[in-house]
Amino acid sequence: MVELPFEDRSEAGRMLGAELSSHPFGEDVIVLALPRGGLPVASEVAKALNTPLDVLVVRKLGVPWQPELAMGAIAGKTRILDHKLIRELQLSEPELEAVVRRERMEASRREQLYRDGLPPCDLHDRTVVLVDDGLATGSTMIAAVRHVRSFHPRKVIVAVPVGSAEACSRLKKEADDCICLVLPQPFFAVGEWYSDFRQVTDLEVQQILKQSQRAIRASDRSHANGY
Repeated sequence: MVELPFEDRSEAGRMLGAELSSHPFGEDVIVLALPRGGLPVASEVAKALNTPLDVLVVRKLGVPWQPELAMGAIAGKTRILDHKLIRELQLSEPELEAVVRRERMEASRREQLYRDGLPPCDLHDRTVVLVDDGLATGSTMIAAVRHVRSFHPRKVIVAVPVGSAEACSRLKKEADDCICLVLPQPFFAVGEWYSDFRQVTDLEVQQILKQSQRAIRASDRSHANGY
């Protein structure tokens, strides 16, 4: 029984990791976090599953005069758009493309900063577990799933601590599975289900990834030595 609100993202990640540990994902699993808020959650999930942790930078495309209102999302070369909303707002093509260019630049900046020269993990024929701190509309996660599909993984699993029923229903059609600990009703925003929902910084993302990389290297050394 999950009691809301979660204390913070780390607690939510530990609970999600415990749930995922009971699922038979098989071998060659990798956890991909949607930064920045998904990193503390995904870090705990990766520990529970004893798998590598990497990031997938996804950017929401906000309406120019109301940035919190999503009209789509981008992940790598993948772009999804809410054409109905764009038509209703009478958004011009130049206005849309200006937002896309800005968000692609920000995505590139974050990729370089977070990876620190390391290449993305190979996703081919692997089970990819995509983790975020929650699903509201699901638009950014849909972009993430479609982008990951282009690398021909064995399976794509979406895993979140909390989400709207509508978003999780959409993701079940996009991914091989969508695992969500709790679907509260009514659902307004992800942050209302956390006591501590402060913004995760770029520095925290870098620190979490470095800790994960050290743990993976230590594990590899142990296996090489026959432990």
